[in-house]
Amino acid sequence: MGVRIAMVAGEASSDLLASHLIQALKRHLPDAEFFGIGGPKMQAMGFKALWPAEKLSVHGYVDALKNYRELSGIRRSLLKQLLADPPSAFIGVDAPDFSLWLEKRLKHRGIPAIHFVSPSIWAWRRGRLKGIARSVSHMLCLFPFEPELYRAAGVPVSYVGHPLADVFPLHPDRAAAREMLQIPDDVPVFAFLPGSRQSEVRNLADTYIATAANLHERHPEARFLVPLTTRETRLLFEDALARHAHLNLPIRILFGHAVDAMTAADVVLVASGTATLEAALLKRPMVITYRIGKWSYRLMRRMAYLPWVGLPNVLAGREVVPELLQDAATPQALADALDTWLTDKEKAAELLQTFTDMHQTLRQDTASRAAAAILPYINGVSR
Repeated sequence: MGVRIAMVAGEASSDLLASHLIQALKRHLPDAEFFGIGGPKMQAMGFKALWPAEKLSVHGYVDALKNYRELSGIRRSLLKQLLADPPSAFIGVDAPDFSLWLEKRLKHRGIPAIHFVSPSIWAWRRGRLKGIARSVSHMLCLFPFEPELYRAAGVPVSYVGHPLADVFPLHPDRAAAREMLQIPDDVPVFAFLPGSRQSEVRNLADTYIATAANLHERHPEARFLVPLTTRETRLLFEDALARHAHLNLPIRILFGHAVDAMTAADVVLVASGTATLEAALLKRPMVITYRIGKWSYRLMRRMAYLPWVGLPNVLAGREVVPELLQDAATPQALADALDTWLTDKEKAAELLQTFTDMHQTLRQDTASRAAAAILPYINGVSR
């Protein structure tokens, strides 16, 4: 019987990560069959999607509750198929709430269950470790500080690096990015990233615009780039701009092109999330900000294990870039922090070296390392 590997990936980023992993595994297992839940990039690598990845793409508790019955049905149906015809191994790519449930039951039946991308237990869900230990045969971690937590809980674990570090150049070409965006090389450029979700843009748009106005008074020649990923978030920001039309600010909204905007920028203002890691890999000074509901923020801070929310600070183990959250995120404070990066060249140079070291630590050829950790489980079953 040939090697059959079941996989689940739910987000676009997981689809990309899983497609690279399939490619790496095929170098060792050219005849292996890959199937389960996945997206178009996985399917381009020969993956057989029993359900499309977008079925798992839910955001927030309300969305998850609305789709719970359908998701639960898909999960139980997939489990039934896997138990009836066991694969050589199961790989859950992110989607922890969906995949860990499956992994626990598959592992109990002797099927190797590998989870690729650790949940953020280091931030505020460390209580999940015992459950994860019962669910997975092996955890693959993207960040170097994560394996220690799993080893302490008795979970077999491998550090495989972060795929973005493999993709992003070690020395970004700012001049080329500015040329592509038709921005002169001699003007200050700020990239403002208010987030990918509508709630994030709704909470931050007015603050970002007021911050731009403050900076524009100090640097009249400055340009402001605001990359947004969806039509809905773009409309929200455009509505906010219309409310402040009298300011006549040089703000340019981009549809996507977040990496180009950050590469072209001197300084980045970014909502907490993966974009903070992207800015670090692009070696850009940044200020991290976030604003959510008052009670949600209190709960998050009470449950937090670390004093930082931004990945650059978490990875460095110290505050290397400012975090201005909730009530601290005033336009004046944000503008002051951004302006410091623009004017303090020595501080910016130190940060450049910190981010370069961070990039090299995370650059591990993630797909190949992940495949190397998975192969012993597959070979052990298929012999």
